[in-house]
Amino acid sequence: MRSYCAVYVDVGYLLASAATRVTGTSLRGGVTIVYRELIEALIAQAETESGLPLLRVNWYDAGSSPGGAPDGYQEQIGMLPRVKLRLGRMSPGGEQKGVDLRIGLDLATHGRNRVADVMYLVSGDDDLTEAVEEAQGHGVQVVLLAAPNAQGRSHAVSRHLQREADGIIVIDPLTIDRNVRARRTPVDAVEAATSANGNAPANGSSPAPAKDAVTASAPRPTPADFAGRKATLPALPKPVDHRLTRPPELVYSSTTGLGSVDHQGLPPDDALIDEVVRGVVDTWKKTITEAQRRTVVSERPNIPRELDKALLVDLSDRLGVYDIDERSRFVLRERFWQLLD
Repeated sequence: MRSYCAVYVDVGYLLASAATRVTGTSLRGGVTIVYRELIEALIAQAETESGLPLLRVNWYDAGSSPGGAPDGYQEQIGMLPRVKLRLGRMSPGGEQKGVDLRIGLDLATHGRNRVADVMYLVSGDDDLTEAVEEAQGHGVQVVLLAAPNAQGRSHAVSRHLQREADGIIVIDPLTIDRNVRARRTPVDAVEAATSANGNAPANGSSPAPAKDAVTASAPRPTPADFAGRKATLPALPKPVDHRLTRPPELVYSSTTGLGSVDHQGLPPDDALIDEVVRGVVDTWKKTITEAQRRTVVSERPNIPRELDKALLVDLSDRLGVYDIDERSRFVLRERFWQLLD
């Protein structure tokens, strides 16, 4: 029977981590993604690292349409060759439901059935640790394929998950830098088109939309891009403890690449909160119009779910903890409204 590798992508983790590298905050709405090229680069790296052909990329996300149905972008991703779309759903409160469960069940089931010899898991979620152990129990190697932070090291991966996995490698930073880009406001897009064409769009119309983010062309890595890099995995079936070949790395970094801010007179915790909120708000403002900003302000104290999640995730990342205390949550949200007014 032919040997394969397979890739399991927790999209929420990948895009939030990629956004953090590109913009300094985990706000997914602050970036645009060239999905086809991103996925092809992940495939190239997995095949090069393992020395095996890819069986399939399993793409886990929450369905953006009612009832957990895929939206237009997700439909196109599901049509890509060797990509299996695996969707959870969104709760009425905007939370993902069923995504982690799908990943865990697939890891355990695919491991039991030996559909691949090496599984690459793109996630940092501690809740997947038991599923990793279950797959390993059936003779499958499970290697973490972590998103890079601003320094090129693994971003936001649970120490428990790292300890149980057969190894951890970092997605080539060029894969993120080439295919994840900071989103620009409509005004910025018009100005860019004017600068490129030498004149404004006729009749005040908007410039032609960019090529579809799923199929847009961008420089793509090939196996040659990874040549010269020592593969993390040895030739199967001989196993190797990859953790002994790499120096220990911090799971969470207190550095986000944001510029320093003068926090004179603020306690250290509040200074950090202020910096986190500034990063999220500044990134978000680049993607919206003034009318959209006023709409959010009019709904105070209800912070949009995506923004609130980005605030909590970024602060958690900076502190290196999973749970944010109630006092910090209050200060975080209050500071958001202060900066928005």
